[in-house]
Amino acid sequence: MPKLIGKPVRRVEDRRLLSGGGRYTDDLPTRDACFAAMVRTPHAHARIHRVNTEAAKAAPGVLAVLTAQDYIADGLKPLKHTPVPADAVDAKMPAFAAPDAAILFDSGHPPLAGDRVRHVGEGVALVIAETAAQARDAAELVEVEDEPLPAVVTPLDAIAEGAPLLWDGAPNNVCLDQEFGDAAATAAAFADAAIVVEHAFTNQRIVTCHMEPRSVFASYDAARDVTTLVAGSQGAVRQRMDLAHVLGVPASQVEVICPDTGGGFGSRTNLHPEAVLACWAAKRLNRPVRWTSDRSEAFLTDYQARDLVTRAALALDTEGRILGFRTDLLGNIGAQTVSFVPLNNGYRISTTAYRVPVAHARVRAVMTNTTPTGPFRGAGRPEATFVMERLLDMAARRLGLDRVELRRRNLVPRDALPYRNPFGLQYDSGDFRHNMEAALAQADWAGFAARRAASEREGRLRGIGVANYVESPVGAPREKVILRVLGREQRVEVLAGTQSTGQGHETTFTQVVAERLDLPMEQVSLVTGDSRRITVGGGSHSDRSMRLAGTLMVQASAELLDRARELAAARLGVGVDGVALEDGVFRHPGSNQTLTLYELAAATPDGVLESSAEFSGRIPAYPTGCAICEVEVEPDTGAVSVSRYTSLDDVGQAINPMIVDGQVHGGIVQGVGQALIENPIVDVESGQVAGSFMDYGMPRASDFPLFDVSLTEDPTGGNPLRVKGGGESGITPATAATINAVVDALAGLGVEHVEMPATPQRVWAAIAAARADGPARVPAGAAA
Repeated sequence: MPKLIGKPVRRVEDRRLLSGGGRYTDDLPTRDACFAAMVRTPHAHARIHRVNTEAAKAAPGVLAVLTAQDYIADGLKPLKHTPVPADAVDAKMPAFAAPDAAILFDSGHPPLAGDRVRHVGEGVALVIAETAAQARDAAELVEVEDEPLPAVVTPLDAIAEGAPLLWDGAPNNVCLDQEFGDAAATAAAFADAAIVVEHAFTNQRIVTCHMEPRSVFASYDAARDVTTLVAGSQGAVRQRMDLAHVLGVPASQVEVICPDTGGGFGSRTNLHPEAVLACWAAKRLNRPVRWTSDRSEAFLTDYQARDLVTRAALALDTEGRILGFRTDLLGNIGAQTVSFVPLNNGYRISTTAYRVPVAHARVRAVMTNTTPTGPFRGAGRPEATFVMERLLDMAARRLGLDRVELRRRNLVPRDALPYRNPFGLQYDSGDFRHNMEAALAQADWAGFAARRAASEREGRLRGIGVANYVESPVGAPREKVILRVLGREQRVEVLAGTQSTGQGHETTFTQVVAERLDLPMEQVSLVTGDSRRITVGGGSHSDRSMRLAGTLMVQASAELLDRARELAAARLGVGVDGVALEDGVFRHPGSNQTLTLYELAAATPDGVLESSAEFSGRIPAYPTGCAICEVEVEPDTGAVSVSRYTSLDDVGQAINPMIVDGQVHGGIVQGVGQALIENPIVDVESGQVAGSFMDYGMPRASDFPLFDVSLTEDPTGGNPLRVKGGGESGITPATAATINAVVDALAGLGVEHVEMPATPQRVWAAIAAARADGPARVPAGAAA
């Protein structure tokens, strides 16, 4: 059989998905289902005095109108998120000890607000009716008597003296406050520094914007006493455990099925309230219940991302070598503690690919009257890369050094590996200097001056930016893979606890198993997202799927082949040592007989030959690379256009380079989109937010040139497939490279920094202020 691993095989799922054969939650047959609609608060903060449901209950087709009091009366529990992840260094230790947040964690996240609402769009009642239209109409009849309260929506405002308090368990609205690194040594390094470059950076809040809106199909089987949830997610196994906790039943009484899912990016890792409510209603009414978000609901209630204020400083000597680094991360968690993952990742990787002798970090999680935030593609790594790369550009200008030369002097050299950064991460591989030099050549950095001159002749400003990065993907530490050879059907099933939200697992997983078992890809199929078939697994996030599942597929394949050789030896009447697998068949030099894997499986009592592998722990990996962005700025309007974009990435061995290229493309678009376009409008006084794409800019294909992407590899020995991860490579350096390019275009005017998103209004204001020889003043949250 030909080699499959490392080959650009066309995605096997694309024909099905592109021809309308996708099977998403909202595509399921209606059967006997009724429909749910949420009653949502228009207030960012309010005290609820009474919820009057009488008119809604009398409306046509209405089956029930449920409130928080009903939920509590039925004995259900709040959602139990896991905001404190397993530590990247020691899987047995929590990354954060947060005693001040214990009350929040114990009380959990109520799916319906009872006494108080804490963000716009929070649910206060659930209406169930025979049709979706009837449910929506009846929801309009629910009367909520409430008392608006002062709201706070930004982390800086939330920690200010006298700010409205969201939860008694979070004094000053801070639910986590911890320090890491060596404060004394860092202070000494800053005292000895020739220059100190310091700045406060804002990584704005972004909306996750899945292609497929969230959707739920819940049912209850009274005969089996089993609740079934069908919903797109990033991990059916995790959601099964979370749902069982909420319902107060053993996991054996809950089934979670995840069909095709149109995008995850992190926010679909955690359980959302609507899934819980639909399951509760289905059991209460003994009827299947459907709920599908509209786009405006998604803007209000899908867990959002980023929203980080970072004050960071870099200490350097006269030669531009880094002496120390300090950072203060202030993360906006929103109204509920869904996740600290971006903060956890962000401080630990904050020194990125550079040799930093000492560092100190303070990390705070702040509660505000906004939609809860959670992980989003990169989850802390893009934020950290943005801060470091911006500081380096600022330092280069202060020192009068070339930006690239400054980076050359500080990148961790290849011969220093394994290298442990100041926060405990040990990089096992990564040729950072090679990555940058290769990317510079690929992007024709040397020819930029001529391109800049050509732009200036046409009245435009041209800039170029570079950003190096290293990632630290971790993810849920437990995974399982089962291989089942179905002898009579002559095919192999791969059951995995992780699952795809568009990453191409049906292709890449099949490539690995087909090559290992010496079978055609067409004979291998993937089964995921069904807790009835597999009950262990961490889902898809943090570049974990191929890193963990790939390792297990290699182990399970080896175990399966060993078992098959034993069966073949017994059938052939020879010793097992001489049985070899060649061209898909088992043979022995002493026999002219051959046996296929399917023949061996068919001869077993149930016609199935099975193996499995399970893992609990950490498989470290450090994807790395370099991105270079080139932009043009129209000075009269402030409009920014991306003219060239180059990315060189070390994702380890690419199981399918074509799929990795596609993932890099998607990550670039998301990163550049945040840098230039995406800016949710949040009113600081009322907490009201943008509710549609009319108010929220999304990047489009027409906003980008063709990307110049390439792959390299400095091998890792951490797993048998040498996988590091490619799902987050495109996005991690993108915001930094883009803003570095924008500032470079404006540097001749004296502009030192432009906050994200660098919209035409913001860029124009920076240009106008620079020309007036004054500081640029752009209102926070302003967008074009």
